[in-house]
Amino acid sequence: MRKRLQNATSSAGEMQPEKRIRRSKTICSCNSPRPPFLSAHSTFSWFEEDIWTEIAKFLDGKSLVMLAATSRWFQRVIMEDGIWKFVCLRDLQVPPPERVAFRWCKLYTSAFDGSHSYMFRQKEKHIDWMRIGAFSFDSSVAVLAERMSLPGKIRKGESIEKLLRSQGCCVLDNVKSGIWIADLQLVRCPVCDLNTCDGTMQTLDARHIELFLCEGYRNGSWDYQLVGSHDIKKRADGAAGSIFDIKHLGDSSTSAVFDYKSWIGRANDWQPKAMIAFHAVAVNTNLQENE
Repeated sequence: MRKRLQNATSSAGEMQPEKRIRRSKTICSCNSPRPPFLSAHSTFSWFEEDIWTEIAKFLDGKSLVMLAATSRWFQRVIMEDGIWKFVCLRDLQVPPPERVAFRWCKLYTSAFDGSHSYMFRQKEKHIDWMRIGAFSFDSSVAVLAERMSLPGKIRKGESIEKLLRSQGCCVLDNVKSGIWIADLQLVRCPVCDLNTCDGTMQTLDARHIELFLCEGYRNGSWDYQLVGSHDIKKRADGAAGSIFDIKHLGDSSTSAVFDYKSWIGRANDWQPKAMIAFHAVAVNTNLQENE
């Protein structure tokens, strides 16, 4: 470079035009190469419904709402009920029900907006809550049990319902099929109205995914109904509760719930534990010594 500059300069220090350095390329701004799919011959469009339908299946509910708010076109595509059905079943990890009474975007909101039963009932008694998850009912018969063990062998002429009742289980008919949401609620003692009672109760709360969308539940015309109770008088090391779909008692996923020793925690662990399967849910809390 030094030699070429010397040759291009006269003895008087003046630049000689005929020997100026020529650039082979002009200086220009830096541009990224044009992707092949955006070439003039490409038929790809950023507004391709099939593409964005597949992309939407990887987003959560909040991201879907934000994307739908960007334009009318995105709102029309993203609010398709098929997308919300996919996302709802994916996040709840349950099999699809036969039918639903509401749009899937509303069902998703009902499951993930942070609402629970005590937001609408007995607010003054509520302390805290924990979302367990979702499970599904295929049949119309539910089994409520305080123990987590498989029923014994059915005798001749005996039904599974009769066997379960003989073991202290509560068998409910006319249960609404579909998706159910399970929560663990911590409430002040709801079984008495004594001002001196400082007791608390941990409640396994299960409700159908469509319940909060019903007008009767929100305006107070729908109410709880006591269908049965079970009082344990003997000493208990833990408080347990479980709900099963009677049709799926023998499923492999349900057997994981019955294997309670693998998930209830050690004897000195007072933190509530929960286990959920496709068609069952259970909770257990180890109890401290009662003074």
